[in-house]
Amino acid sequence: MITTDFAPGSPCWLDLGAPDVRATAAFYGAVLGWEYESMGEGEDMEGGMFRKDGRVVAGLGKLTEEGARPAWMIYYCVTDADATTRAVQSGGGTVRVPPRDLDDWGRMAQYSDPLGGQFAVWQPGTNKGAELVDQPGSLSWTELFTSDARAAKEFYGDVFGWQFSDMELPGGGGTYSLITPAGLPEERMHGGVMELPKENLALTNGRPYWHPVFAVTDCDAAVAAVTGNGGSVQMGPEDAEGVGRLAVCLDPWNADFVVLTPAES
Repeated sequence: MITTDFAPGSPCWLDLGAPDVRATAAFYGAVLGWEYESMGEGEDMEGGMFRKDGRVVAGLGKLTEEGARPAWMIYYCVTDADATTRAVQSGGGTVRVPPRDLDDWGRMAQYSDPLGGQFAVWQPGTNKGAELVDQPGSLSWTELFTSDARAAKEFYGDVFGWQFSDMELPGGGGTYSLITPAGLPEERMHGGVMELPKENLALTNGRPYWHPVFAVTDCDAAVAAVTGNGGSVQMGPEDAEGVGRLAVCLDPWNADFVVLTPAES
């Protein structure tokens, strides 16, 4: 589970770069019940925060990187962004955005893993991260699709100290590796790694990618909102034993995410 104590190595924030901020805000408002709060002025709404029930859950900004696809960026909490940067480089990763301070809020950096999967880190200052997690309309899980799970586990294990436990998916669906922050019990697991053939990573032309899983009270209703507001569904809705009912979705600009109604415990 994801919590707001944000232990080192756990997901603490996410944001989305989108070509049309206003339309994107409306889409996620319809699907997840989010309210958008602009941090600027004027009609362009270049960036701001999403809130759910008054609490900040994610960020939204204008996609400015040339050639980049709209995608959710997941940030993991670290105590020292500069040390993490050195670990990323030592492990064969790439620094996309060097560590930088965002006023007194905190220090951030963005990277690519050795196969190209993009992720980010946040060294908290006055801003610890999202104010609501693991509740309907908020981040509840993170997931990496990669063509080489062994290499991914070695890299992220070295960078974050993550612990991994493997489980076999039913019906010969492969192995899913569960992620737990260093030194924490398995009930604090926060994500997973799934190996897929490169041809199944069409969104990124074979490059690995992280995506968020958002908890919802009714997966089917969320899917109807996705398709009714210009998005699409890659998989589902379907029931996963012991997990819940889920669907892999794309927003109208092909940023991927999952909606999940968790199984009753």
